[in-house]
Amino acid sequence: MTGPVGQERYGNGIARRGLMFVLSSPSGAGKTTLSRMLLENDPEVDLSISVTTRAPRPGEIDGRHYRFILQHEFDSMVSKGELLEWARVFGHCYGTPRAPVEAALAGGRDMLFDIDWQGTQQLKEKARSDLVSVFVLPPSGKELERRLRSRAQDSEKVIRERMTKAADEMSHWAEYDYVVVNSDLDRAFADVRAVIAAERLKRERQTGLSGLVRKLQAQL
Repeated sequence: MTGPVGQERYGNGIARRGLMFVLSSPSGAGKTTLSRMLLENDPEVDLSISVTTRAPRPGEIDGRHYRFILQHEFDSMVSKGELLEWARVFGHCYGTPRAPVEAALAGGRDMLFDIDWQGTQQLKEKARSDLVSVFVLPPSGKELERRLRSRAQDSEKVIRERMTKAADEMSHWAEYDYVVVNSDLDRAFADVRAVIAAERLKRERQTGLSGLVRKLQAQL
């Protein structure tokens, strides 16, 4: 259901502007699993599909998990200002296309981002009022390493690189709006959903409030 200017109406029936919801974490801490659960359980959330220059991993589908493009295509998008944020990670480039995000927010849809702290900082610089950021921490370093090894996708060298990078990534926890410790997946997911529910109710995001208040006042 949409409002008069194409904005989606939330559960309370009031038109609202969408939000950019960022989930970040060290690799293996759980952001990808939490993102998947959110998309499966919340019909008002869409995934922001990033572009990347790396090759697809087993099971990844072009256009669903990422848009896989060549380096010269990525460079062209950067030069034309078509990316909201971008970064080079482990020798490959990742970025967020601007147009689909701006269209979704204007239409009252929430966009979910699975990006690191560098990308989050870039989004904050460009669209702070639309941004809600959550950093997911693992319960321990030992558990983080166990999760990385259980994926059986990376070499020993890459695992060690990811563990080293995790220490740097976790040093940026204070730059996020919220922090969730993923020691229990169901509890972590409940925390993430609570954040979204509260942020959707913020006065400045409920663009239909002024009209509702005027209507209520006229009825008194």
